[in-house]
Amino acid sequence: MDSIYAEGFRPEPYWWDDVPRDGGAGLPADALPDRADVVVIGSGYAGLHAAITLARAGSDVVVLEAGPLGFGASTRNGGMVSGGVNVGKHARLDAATADEMLAEAAESYGWFESFIRDEGIDAVYQRCGRFVGAHTRAAWQRQSEQLARLNDIADSGASMVPQDRTRDHLASDFYHGGMLLDRSGAVHPAKLHHGVLAVAGAAGVRLFGGIRAGAIGKVATGLQIETSHHALRAGAVIIATNGYSGDLSPWHQQRVVPVPSYQIATEELGAAAVTDLFPTHRMIADTKRLLFYFRPSPDRKRVLFGGRARYLRHDPAAGAAFLHARLVRIFPQLSGVKLSHGWWGNVAYLRDGVPHVGESRPESLPGVFHALGCHGSGVVMMSWLGHRAGLMAAGRLNRPSAFSGRRLGSFPAYRGMPWFLPLVGRYYGLRDWLERRLDR
Repeated sequence: MDSIYAEGFRPEPYWWDDVPRDGGAGLPADALPDRADVVVIGSGYAGLHAAITLARAGSDVVVLEAGPLGFGASTRNGGMVSGGVNVGKHARLDAATADEMLAEAAESYGWFESFIRDEGIDAVYQRCGRFVGAHTRAAWQRQSEQLARLNDIADSGASMVPQDRTRDHLASDFYHGGMLLDRSGAVHPAKLHHGVLAVAGAAGVRLFGGIRAGAIGKVATGLQIETSHHALRAGAVIIATNGYSGDLSPWHQQRVVPVPSYQIATEELGAAAVTDLFPTHRMIADTKRLLFYFRPSPDRKRVLFGGRARYLRHDPAAGAAFLHARLVRIFPQLSGVKLSHGWWGNVAYLRDGVPHVGESRPESLPGVFHALGCHGSGVVMMSWLGHRAGLMAAGRLNRPSAFSGRRLGSFPAYRGMPWFLPLVGRYYGLRDWLERRLDR
């Protein structure tokens, strides 16, 4: 397998070549104040947007990050953005609730586009659309049954592609046709994060990397947050740690499961070769439970490919080898192509399968809010929910969110080590394999 790794293979995100993480310290630890109006824990998209919203409303805001600013999923993800068509993909929701969530997710996409345009963020944003490949004929039929809903509620610009037209969009015979979504696109996630970070700093947010937040408790004047430097007090706290929540709060830890997602980048293939593979330069995902997601790189010279690989014992090189085999299954013509990068990052899953924003425990610990549960589709949604969490903490939310008001349920027998993920992965993989097998 050593032959699949290019010389100088890097076990870290491809995106970090352009935006290294070694500059993510923020303000010096000695500048950490004793008090702030609001403390935001987590410096990803959700935390930064919460902080920006609060700072622009006049609050004194401190952001705490255990590692370098933006070290987590916000600079590790695939950079694929949409109007929430995957919200609740595997959740059991009543029709009215599902429609409300889809409508708000569609609103979030317009808000996201306006934000990066109005703030002048160089995120290499491309509204290129997405092709969602159907892994079986039955999956194609289910897609077609959702077409009217996606267009009526989310204005997705959705249309169906029959199997014999798949190669108009993808040089592969792996899928049985699929769905096109015009209201979808791509960003360079690390450049997006870099731009949002700059907006937060300009708004007056105090940003601290390398300071780990700890226990949160009630005091006479509000809340006290322990940190690896010193404790500080605040009127409110927003937890926006998503798949990197760890043991920050035992209550939240029991309700947020980090699920690793692996990605690879090929060596440069050249723009012509990549265009041959992706004739319309769309983002690609599919209908499997353990889905593949892949795309041209922003400069359209490489293929970036992601999916589930390993669940507990993480190894970027081994995960890259696993994904390379799946890449070649989609594109047999790439069998001799080497990999330049391989990496992984955590996405966050909640028990009910949909994102959540709200006040965590208003009765026992009022003033602690959260924006959690990206479920693998967080670039737009977690930015939006961070913004909404900021409005909640500021007391300026003028209407309820479709993603709040529900009970944030815990996972039975889960206390921080997701021992069950390999079992779940095998089960979902078996179901995907069996469906394709029977479809033949």
